[in-house]
Amino acid sequence: MIIGKVVGSVVSTRKNENLVGNKFMIVEFSEAKDMPKKKIVAIDNIGAGVGEVVLVALGSAARVGLNDTPIDAAIVGIVDSCSELEI
Repeated sequence: MIIGKVVGSVVSTRKNENLVGNKFMIVEFSEAKDMPKKKIVAIDNIGAGVGEVVLVALGSAARVGLNDTPIDAAIVGIVDSCSELEI
């Protein structure tokens, strides 16, 4: 799981039928202070908005609860506070 900041959204009119009705967000994160920031696209079923800090599950953990939907990243929480956060 990683912590990141939602920086945008993605619109897709053609997609796998299991993804219809889901929202896609662009999440920016940094693994270390001296590394460039990376961006990923994550499915959002909890209603995160642009500018919010979120928790993102990756890999097989992201697919849990979405019935074999072909995803690799899912927003699973919105962060209220964090003691060490530089995003």
